[in-house]
Amino acid sequence: MTVPNTPITVPKKSQEAILKFQSECLAMMRQHWNLRTRMEQIDRQYQREVDYTKEQARAKASNISGNPIELQNITVPVVMPAVEAAVTYQASVFLTGNPIFGVVASPESMDAARQMESLIEDQQVRGGWIRELIMFLRDGFKYNLAAVEVDWSRQVTAELETDLSRTTEGIPKQTIWQGNTIKRLDPYNLIFDSRVPATEVYKKGEFAGWTEKMSRIALKDFISKLPDKMIENIKEAFESGCGGDGQSHYIPCVNPAAMLDQNQPVGTTNWLAWAGQEEANRSGAIEYKNSYEVCTLYGRILPSDFGLRVPSPNTPQVWKFIIVNNSVLIYAERQTNAHGYLPVLLAQPQEDGLSYQTKSLGQNVSPIQDIASSLWNSVLAARRRAISDRGLYDPSRVSPEHINNPNPSAKIPVRPSAFGKPLSEAYYPIPFNDNQSGILMQETQSVLKMADYITGQNPARQGQFVKGNKTRDEYQSVMANANGRDQLCALLLEDQTFAPLKHIIKTNILQYQGGVSLFNRQREEVVKIDPIKLRTAIMEFKISDGLTPIDKLINADSFKMAIQVIGSSPQIAGSYNIGPLFSYLVKTQGGDLKSFEKSAEQIAYEQAVAAWQQTTVEIAKAGGQQFPPQPTPEQFGWKPTGLTPSLAQNQRQMDVTRVNNITNNISTQEQ
Repeated sequence: MTVPNTPITVPKKSQEAILKFQSECLAMMRQHWNLRTRMEQIDRQYQREVDYTKEQARAKASNISGNPIELQNITVPVVMPAVEAAVTYQASVFLTGNPIFGVVASPESMDAARQMESLIEDQQVRGGWIRELIMFLRDGFKYNLAAVEVDWSRQVTAELETDLSRTTEGIPKQTIWQGNTIKRLDPYNLIFDSRVPATEVYKKGEFAGWTEKMSRIALKDFISKLPDKMIENIKEAFESGCGGDGQSHYIPCVNPAAMLDQNQPVGTTNWLAWAGQEEANRSGAIEYKNSYEVCTLYGRILPSDFGLRVPSPNTPQVWKFIIVNNSVLIYAERQTNAHGYLPVLLAQPQEDGLSYQTKSLGQNVSPIQDIASSLWNSVLAARRRAISDRGLYDPSRVSPEHINNPNPSAKIPVRPSAFGKPLSEAYYPIPFNDNQSGILMQETQSVLKMADYITGQNPARQGQFVKGNKTRDEYQSVMANANGRDQLCALLLEDQTFAPLKHIIKTNILQYQGGVSLFNRQREEVVKIDPIKLRTAIMEFKISDGLTPIDKLINADSFKMAIQVIGSSPQIAGSYNIGPLFSYLVKTQGGDLKSFEKSAEQIAYEQAVAAWQQTTVEIAKAGGQQFPPQPTPEQFGWKPTGLTPSLAQNQRQMDVTRVNNITNNISTQEQ
């Protein structure tokens, strides 16, 4: 198996240059950008956590304490439904296949295509591609900036072996799995070269990476899996603390009622005391910290600038650096991937040429959410006024404590000065006429429709019932037009991200994949991977996806018509393979008959049996006694599944019995 990349040990002076390079990359992101502030604002709108007024805080606290009378302000959900509807559509386009990137090939390369498909299916499951890509799509529609890393990874797994001489239990044996992994990168902690458009960073940018936080054990495990790490720097890395120029890892505070407050200071843990070995403060013992910031940075660099003694030092090369707490370099490797890209792909679902000024889908509908919320809260303010009481009273006759008593059934005593005077003169209620709430609710609906105009969506797309009389064709026409913008976005995402993503996946497999045997879930068979055959077929097949919406394949009326014509037209039967054609048409409607299709060997055997039966009948009618031998499945390479040898023999005996019955003119049923 090919070694994917080339780790090296970096001299001390070169390490200092690499740390300076990382520091400058972080500084570039901090000086001119307000990414984190803008993304946090969008997340607050998405989570509907934007109202921090005293009135809202009081009403919320009152409700929490058990008083349901207080009415809280409401934030009308507009951003979240629009984002989720867009994510749902794109996920149905790109991520519903099995595997999500299907493989097609010419007939002579079908075996290689089957191998590639099996590899992608296995790596998709092991790498959790679907989860990562769904979060990637959600980031794109919330922030108009999303990123994923595509890497050829090595993971330690276990296989079970049985040693009957020792035990009947399976004995785990450590093995190494290698394959493509996809990792969604947190936009809050993303590092990239902002001098080029985001969608071109992977091929034109000088650097891209991210920062993540790890515990002591997680960092231990992470370092143990790195090949050829810098052993001399490991102790220093574990003893370094988060800090310095301000922690680069950032967690936004969006939900004040979160189950876990991740922004509380983490402090420092004395791990020796935790392990009961505090007295063993031996010289050389590692003083671990509670958490660590780990920065993974890909750079397109000139090795000569860093004093790295490698071949072609004045030629741009892609390198990977791993730095702990922005101060200790623990890993450096040259990326020898054939694709030559930074393996970090950035996407902007809304791309109009304004680069980083383009608003995201969430930002575009955020003002609509604010306006709709203001209108609704005006209605709630009227409700509060209606259930409360505003009036003028004479404090010489009625005390303020009694007049403001919250108990609705409390009696109000009057002071002695009110004796002998009309009580109506002691209190005058201010009349309230709520004639605007109905108008405000109508205006709210009009405002919400503006969000549909902005996103190109409609209520039916969001799973909402829509009243009205429409024929099926009218409804399908409306929905087809409603999908127009989503299809345009899918085309953009295909070119921005999924095309280079598939290219990197395919190139990595062709470059690094070794010989293994995998079970293909779709075909229900074991596929043996031949790397040589894969590489020789590199120009003969490609990776595809579900970019074509299912509505464009065939609709229900056309499907019914096609089935009727296929069954009644001999010309069509003579021009097409009816079985696979029928399976394809059913698949366009969500069904899958692939597992029920007969193999070519079974079809040939059954045709031979039918011909043998016809010949035997003709010989019997003519009074002949010499019959041709009955065909067997083995002669055609067909191995009947689900039939034991005895059942297969019984089937052949039934065929012989049928011939004897015809010969003897017996018309009874088969025994």
